Amino acid sequence: MKTATLTLKQFYNSLNGKFATLNGEFSPLDSVKVLIKDKVKNPWSLAIMVGSFVLMITAAIVVYFLQEDFYQLRLDRLNSSVGSVFLYVGFALLLFKGGFFLYNLYLYFRYKPVASVADAALPTVTVIVPAYNEGKQVWATLMSLAKSDYPMDKLQLLAVDDGSKDDTWYWMKEAKKILGDRVTIFQQPKNMGKRHALYRGFNLGTGEVFVTVDSDSIVNADTLRNLVSPFVVNEKCGAVAGNIQVLNNQNAVLPKMLNVSFVLSFEFRRSAESQLNTVLCTPGALAAYRSEAVFACLPEWINQTFMGQPSDIGEDRAMTNMILKQGYHVLFQRNAYAYTNVPEKYKGLYKMFIRWGRSNVRENIVMAKYVFANFRKESKIGPRLLFISQALKIIMTYPFLLFMLYFIISHPILFLSSTLLSILVVSTFPVLFYAKRYSVSKAFWAYSYSILFTFGLFWITPYAIATANRRGWLTRELTAN
Repeated sequence: MKTATLTLKQFYNSLNGKFATLNGEFSPLDSVKVLIKDKVKNPWSLAIMVGSFVLMITAAIVVYFLQEDFYQLRLDRLNSSVGSVFLYVGFALLLFKGGFFLYNLYLYFRYKPVASVADAALPTVTVIVPAYNEGKQVWATLMSLAKSDYPMDKLQLLAVDDGSKDDTWYWMKEAKKILGDRVTIFQQPKNMGKRHALYRGFNLGTGEVFVTVDSDSIVNADTLRNLVSPFVVNEKCGAVAGNIQVLNNQNAVLPKMLNVSFVLSFEFRRSAESQLNTVLCTPGALAAYRSEAVFACLPEWINQTFMGQPSDIGEDRAMTNMILKQGYHVLFQRNAYAYTNVPEKYKGLYKMFIRWGRSNVRENIVMAKYVFANFRKESKIGPRLLFISQALKIIMTYPFLLFMLYFIISHPILFLSSTLLSILVVSTFPVLFYAKRYSVSKAFWAYSYSILFTFGLFWITPYAIATANRRGWLTRELTAN
């Protein structure tokens, strides 16, 4: 396929609504580089990365010199009924998590993405892009999708403006001017939430497969065909999760950290889950669903409630749960990439994690109602192990939070040094994983992220559990992350 690239000047002009032709094609990754408007490198990046490593090495030295104190602490715990219970429970959980990690590692090495099928075998696809206050970004999203290496007669592109308060609708219309009949745009009469925007798209779509893409995401040219190929070769496939990476990872420190975290979450964990045919969450940034599976649960999905309140978060995890419940397989395609924006500041980050945490609590409760039933003909051991692992995190949240607070108050130096040493040990795997897959230098952000998560975001899960019934997207009205 002959491809011409768009010059930087042409792409800048296109962002201002001056793009005039579709004769040439541009690489989505090239457009990403322009859209981000490469910022001056953060001078604190290297200091944070090096400082994190020095901090952990210092902690390891402290632990070495305080071995007698740690030995005495273990004896004190064993001589205490409460302490011994925590010690044995902790050891049992460590064995479970260690064994589960090795099992995931085994599954990861067995995983292979489904190869792209021929054009003639590809299903008809409806791509739905819900948008709210995305501005110019929605234009770039629609353009990257329109440039997909997918048969035009099999691709339906729908964009739904969910009552945006900015110029999102303007940029949708600008995309429409360029793409013509290749995209259909809609505007909700008022802001109704992402779930309702998707619902409108599902009802208007005609494809055999629905693909949902967030309006702050960019896809590769081969993403769509790679994403939907599992539906062709596996008739039991009901949904497919795409491979999400961070779009704005050149901007600020947090996106750099999150990019490493995303790679581990998708390329390792979801690869393992895919081997069990049970990916627990198809991400809103990029996911595909068999239309039959969607329509079978659509009324329940749009009317879903939690503790008597309409569910306005976690629409992706809810859809995944309902499709798994039908007995379908849910898979992951490592070769189907999407690049999405993430928060660049702490406030935006913790709000995003709270939303994810609340959704996780809700959908684990939902999963508990069917995962031990005969919900699929094949082996159900894998899904049940995944559920148990998720449930244990929630169940043990408060006991370990109390234990951590007690440890901090009674032995602050021992707590700090042992925790930092643990981070050094545990986070070495994601460092090696990212270094092997992508970049050695960027891999060390895994250490910094683990320190941030341990000391700056530890409260997210207990808070999400306590407030799981609360509604609200939390980040939808933010103009800056």
